[in-house]
Amino acid sequence: MGRFLIYGASGYTGELTARLAAVRGLKPVLAGRNAASFEPLARELGFEARAFSLDDGAALDAGLQGIDVVLHCAGPFAHTSKAMADACLRTRTHYLDITGEIVVFESLHARDAEAKAAGVLLLPGAGFDVVPSDCLAAHLKRRLPSATHLALAFQSTGGLSRGTATTMLEGIDKGGAVRRDGKLKRVPSAYKTRAIDYGRGPRASVTIPWGDVSTAFHSTGIPNVEVYLAAPLSSRVFMRLSRVLGPLLGSAPIQRFLKSRLRAGSAGPSAAARARSRCFLWGEATDPSVGYATSRLQTPDGYTLTALTSLAIVERVLAGGVPPGFQTPSSAFGPDFILGIDGVSRQDL
Repeated sequence: MGRFLIYGASGYTGELTARLAAVRGLKPVLAGRNAASFEPLARELGFEARAFSLDDGAALDAGLQGIDVVLHCAGPFAHTSKAMADACLRTRTHYLDITGEIVVFESLHARDAEAKAAGVLLLPGAGFDVVPSDCLAAHLKRRLPSATHLALAFQSTGGLSRGTATTMLEGIDKGGAVRRDGKLKRVPSAYKTRAIDYGRGPRASVTIPWGDVSTAFHSTGIPNVEVYLAAPLSSRVFMRLSRVLGPLLGSAPIQRFLKSRLRAGSAGPSAAARARSRCFLWGEATDPSVGYATSRLQTPDGYTLTALTSLAIVERVLAGGVPPGFQTPSSAFGPDFILGIDGVSRQDL
């Protein structure tokens, strides 16, 4: 088996993934910009450490020497993915990340031909964003091949990491997104509301610009896609207010202030909190002339699932046989890939 590197090992999800890798007997190289932030973890786990910045192309290429697969965990990925993907294409290193950002999925999809020519896999969204929902979308397409509309939704009982919150904060002034007739369309925040039963009774859910608005189309070919999040009334009200307050919340001074508050807080949910948490996913594929198919998934909390799925994907890629170019989790490994992850179950309704 080849070698893989976790970039962003000092972050909440990067550290969680590194620790799980050690439990599974894997030996990743841990990397990041600031050696002092992750070298103690590397020493504790017995892993090699490499420090290099994404701003230095030569150092980046040197840092990837001898590496077969990069698991990129340093977000927000709208800022960091291009430099890492560029280096992976130059060094012929397979690229994985854990983004949920539509712009990243679309930009990497646009490099499909370039990646195929280099023999490199580009597979963003190797974590909770978007492995379970992408596999659910592909499963629903399998159940209803003629589907023209797809709705996906999720409910999480856990908290957010600092990195996730930072990515959400940076997008607060950009509104929502859906896919219509195969095209991405910007819509207001909380554009639609619907009651969705995740398995414990209906919950009010609103549209969000989740990564599947991009990836589900590439995975299934279904041209109309919406993604919903179960949200309490206070969150729904705030999301609607952001339609008006977005320019203020997105201004540089407010962004700096809010990010400083995030940095002063917890890195993410505790191990005990993660153990108590679950995620519930729902999906519905529709062909107006035929009917609909509905399915649900239950998974561990999103951060634990991200560590589990991203490492499972790393192992599959290192084993060989995954075609190069842009891939989604389900296009690379099939709709049932998620069922091989501990703690995941699926129900067809």
